[in-house]
Amino acid sequence: MIQRYSTFLFILCALLGGVPSSQAQSTFIPLNDDYHHLIDRLEIKRGKLSEGLHYGVKPFERRAVVQLTDTILKYGGVGLTEIDRAAIRYLRDDSWEWTSDTITAYYNNPGRLGSLPYRKRRDRTFWNHPADLYSLHNEDFDLHVNFATDNFYGAENNTNSALWFTGRGVEIRGMINEKLGFYTFISDNQGTFPEYVRNYFSQYTEDYTNTYTFPGEGMAKPLRRTGVDFMSGRGYITFRPIKNISLQFGHDRNFIGNGYRSLLLSDISAPYLFLRIDTQLGPFRYTNLWSSMINSQGAFRGDLLRARKYTAMHHLSINLTDRFNIGVFEAEVFSRGDSTGNGGYDLNYLNPIIFYRFVESYVGSEDNALLGFDFRWLLAQRFSVYGQFLLDEFLTRYFFTNQGSWTKKYALQLGGKYVDAFGVPNLDLQAEYNIARPFMYSHRDGGRNYAHFGQPLAHPLGANFVEVLGIVRYKVSPRLTGYFTAMWSDKGLDTFGRNWGGNIMLDYETRTRSFGNYITQGKSAITTLGDLRLSYMLAHNLFVEGRYLGRRTSYRRDPDHKTSMATIGLRYNIANRQHTF
Repeated sequence: MIQRYSTFLFILCALLGGVPSSQAQSTFIPLNDDYHHLIDRLEIKRGKLSEGLHYGVKPFERRAVVQLTDTILKYGGVGLTEIDRAAIRYLRDDSWEWTSDTITAYYNNPGRLGSLPYRKRRDRTFWNHPADLYSLHNEDFDLHVNFATDNFYGAENNTNSALWFTGRGVEIRGMINEKLGFYTFISDNQGTFPEYVRNYFSQYTEDYTNTYTFPGEGMAKPLRRTGVDFMSGRGYITFRPIKNISLQFGHDRNFIGNGYRSLLLSDISAPYLFLRIDTQLGPFRYTNLWSSMINSQGAFRGDLLRARKYTAMHHLSINLTDRFNIGVFEAEVFSRGDSTGNGGYDLNYLNPIIFYRFVESYVGSEDNALLGFDFRWLLAQRFSVYGQFLLDEFLTRYFFTNQGSWTKKYALQLGGKYVDAFGVPNLDLQAEYNIARPFMYSHRDGGRNYAHFGQPLAHPLGANFVEVLGIVRYKVSPRLTGYFTAMWSDKGLDTFGRNWGGNIMLDYETRTRSFGNYITQGKSAITTLGDLRLSYMLAHNLFVEGRYLGRRTSYRRDPDHKTSMATIGLRYNIANRQHTF
């Protein structure tokens, strides 16, 4: 029987809400690659995996991050630099409601990382803690209110007017009786981005009348000739009915993987409605994720609502040893009813401990099933090696041959990190290799492809590509950090209306050929990108940044497309927007 997704959520929350003895519940740290690396570096230098924090499942609970720093400070055995210790203080200050020492120590040392020197006044209403504009913390109620802003100004060779961006918003999080957590973020944004970012949406659709989106966001509106206007919104509640199970329900993104990219589930698309259940049992972490997404290729419903699609995912992360982690991932993407998704959520996929491929066969559907795994291995308190492998189709008679069948659909990632590289303190290197075969992630229609709101759920290049990434991170001081990201990719584009498998929005039945397919077939587009960013933290989560980006895309017969841009910016309580594609 098929019912509304919301009906199930109401029943489940009502049942769990009746549990008489619930545990302390934390909110989550917003997805942020710069922030994630601080945590990853500490765990690599510790040389041991943390049971409470599985790095391959993001976002992280604030409490789990503080517990990691507690362990490092308590037991030692980690060759921390002074900058590492400052990073630990920063992480603890950012989630100070889970620490017992932060407030007192802060004002004994007003020059510590992230604070501006001033005296604490007992009658202070705002910035009672330097991490928050307004905060209230007692045994019954915890509240943190912050404003957020992201601004830059610069120039680019392909845009006659200046590049600029301004975003203004508010972020609120907290807990009620340490049992119910809540988080909300909303911002209004306008700006002009470089041409290659403005053109990103056009590679997946030629119809701007139905939906126009901005990378990583939902619906956007054109502003003047080259600008864009959009809103950002996220919000959820969290609840822990028993010690080992945590629930999260709301609108946000999720990320499964250990690298810069994820081929399983990434955070490059718009936020979506989801219910997530995390079960932690010793070295095992089992994550269920059910979501409702937007099929931007479907027709509008009679009530003018956008067409819907749904996903069911689960991921089992296992610390096999204190240095080696492996994860197993499965996903189903489906819609029911007509092209608008009027049928609602199929309750068969709500079973949290069943193999979804069996359910697909049981109900007789032709949904999009994906199966994969990931791993992470810590070595010598200096290195981590990680990877992912994802299957979209598996026919043994074709998969292990060289016929180039279109059904040989898989994606592969292999990467590594090297901290304090070559003995240089605070110099960290990362290298990553990603490939996706033609027609990977695609299906017969928009209700079953691996996309949301017109954007991929995994890699921003979609499919039919090879990519190599290199990242250098160097902390000159606790406040000053340099980042350099280099990317080389080769992607096969469609030509003259022929489907070569790079656009995951296209019906794979329109493929040019069934055999003889290979990665980067079609019109080859080779892109090289270098992105240099210097970031200085003036105060807690207040950054002034300078950036230079160079990018070139070369085609076999067409002229090269070159980008050269420079910006200076100021952001507060917002992650850096990374348009590395």
